[in-house]
Amino acid sequence: MSLVPLAAVKAPEIDWAALSPLLALLGGAILVLLVGLAGSRSVRAHGVPLLALLSFAVTVGLLVWQWDTETLLIEDALRFDQLTVLTTLAVCAAGIPAVLLAWRDRAAREIAHGEFFSLLLTSAAGMFVLASAQNLVSTFVGLELLSLPLYILCAARLRDERSLESGLKYLIVGSVGAATLLYGMALLYGVSGATDYREIARAVTQEGLAGDPLFLAAVALCVVGLAFKASMAPFHQWTPDVYEGAPTPVTAFMSVATKAAAFAAIIRLFDTALLPAVDDWRPVWIAIAVISIVVGNVGALGQSSLKRLLAYSSIAQAGYILVGVVVVTELGVQAVLLYLLVYALANLAAFAVVTLRERETGHGDDLEALRGLGTQRPLAAVAMTLAMLSLAGIPATAGFIGKFRLIEAAADGGYTWLGIVIVIGSMISLAYYLPVAAAMWIGAAQPDAPEPGAADPRTGLPALAGGAPEPEAPAETAGRGGWEVQLTALVMGAAILVFGIVPQPLFDLVQDAARGLGLG
Repeated sequence: MSLVPLAAVKAPEIDWAALSPLLALLGGAILVLLVGLAGSRSVRAHGVPLLALLSFAVTVGLLVWQWDTETLLIEDALRFDQLTVLTTLAVCAAGIPAVLLAWRDRAAREIAHGEFFSLLLTSAAGMFVLASAQNLVSTFVGLELLSLPLYILCAARLRDERSLESGLKYLIVGSVGAATLLYGMALLYGVSGATDYREIARAVTQEGLAGDPLFLAAVALCVVGLAFKASMAPFHQWTPDVYEGAPTPVTAFMSVATKAAAFAAIIRLFDTALLPAVDDWRPVWIAIAVISIVVGNVGALGQSSLKRLLAYSSIAQAGYILVGVVVVTELGVQAVLLYLLVYALANLAAFAVVTLRERETGHGDDLEALRGLGTQRPLAAVAMTLAMLSLAGIPATAGFIGKFRLIEAAADGGYTWLGIVIVIGSMISLAYYLPVAAAMWIGAAQPDAPEPGAADPRTGLPALAGGAPEPEAPAETAGRGGWEVQLTALVMGAAILVFGIVPQPLFDLVQDAARGLGLG
C-alpha cells in the first residue's frame, strides 16, 4: 500500500469573500456569547444586543459587497448567487428588528443575553446555509443549524409554562418534519445515486425516474418535510401554539426568516434538482397551496390572540407564496422573493406593536390590548393599521404589490385560477384583519401597565412596572414599550407605505434572482 505524498494533496479552494456573510454571522455569534459570559450586567444588557446588531449590519454590508458574485462554495456544497443574497438579506431584515424587540425583553434576561443573541445569530447562519445549499447533505445541515437554536429560543422564558410548552412542541414536531425530510432525501439519493442537485436532475432525465414508485415516495417525503418547516396546511398544527407561546421577538423572527429560508430551499430542490419531474410534484404543491389558503384564512377568523391570528395568517401567506413556486418560471420566483420581502415588513410591524402592548397593558397579546391605541400612540396605531392592510393586500400598500405580482405570475404560467384563489383568500382575510385595525381606533383607551406590586390579570401574581419580572429594566422605559420597539414599528410601517406607492426598487431588487436557475 503506497502512501500519497503530502505535497501531492491539493487543498480545497475556498472563496472567502463569498463565504464572508456566513463567517460574519457565526463569528458574531461566538463574540456575542463570549461578551455575554465575561461582561458586567450593563454590558450584557446593552453591549451584547449592540454586538448582535453590528453582526447583522456587517452581514448586510458583505452581501452588498458580493452582490454580483455567482460561485460555488465548499466543494460545490453551497451556491452563492442572487437567490442566496436576497434570502439572507430578508433574514437580516428580520434579525435586526428581532434584536431590537428583544433588547429589554424578559426572555433575553431569563436565558441570559449572550446565549439568547448568540442563538439568534446561529439560527440566521443556518438560514444562509439552507438558502444556498446545492446538495442534499448541506440542505439538511442548514435545516438543523436553523432549527436547533429556535427550539431553545422558543422556550427562553424559563418561568413561563406557555414558553416551555412552545419550545417542546416545536422540538417534537420539528424533529418529525426533519426526520421525514431526511428519509425523503435518503430515498432520493438511493434512486438517483447522487446528492448534488445538478446530478440528481441529470439522473431524473437520463434514467427516466419520473413516475418511478421509489422516486415518487422520495418526492412525497421531501414535500411533507419542507411543508412542516414552512408551516403549510395540513402540516401546520404546531404553528398557532408555538407562535403564541414563544417570546414575541422570537415569534417575529421565526415568522419571517424561517419562511424565507424554507422557500429558498424549496426553490433550490424542486425548481432545480426535481425540475425534470415537475408534472409529478406540481399537483401536490398546488393542493397544499390551496389548502393552506383556506385553512389559514378560516382558522384566523374569530381569534382573539393576536399571535395566533398572525400564525394562521402566516399559513395563508405561505399558500400565496407557494403559487409563485408551482408555476416554475422566472416571474414566479421573482414574485416569491418580492412577496417574502413585503410580508416581512408587515409581519415585523405587527409584532412590534404586539410587543409594545404586551409591555404596556395587562392584556398580553389579546385583541383587547389594542383598544385605544389610536388615542394613546397614534403613530404605532398607524403602523399596525398599515400592516393589517398590507397583509390583506389593500392598494397603496406593499402587500398589494406583492399579491398582484403573484397573480400576474400565476396567470402568465397558465394558472389563472390560482390567482383567483389568491383574490378570494384575500377577501376572506378582511374579516379578521379589519377588526384588528378597527379595535385601535374605536373604543375606550386601555390603562397602562399595572403598578408595581399590583396583580397581573393573566397570572394573579405581583407585576412590576412595564410588565418586566425583574427590576433591572431602566426606569425610563417603565410602563412604556421602549423606544426601539416603537422605532421598529414606525420604520416598517413607513416602508409598507413607501414601497406600496413606489415599488420599482423592489422590482429591481428581485429581477435577476431567478436567472441563474435556468427557468423559462
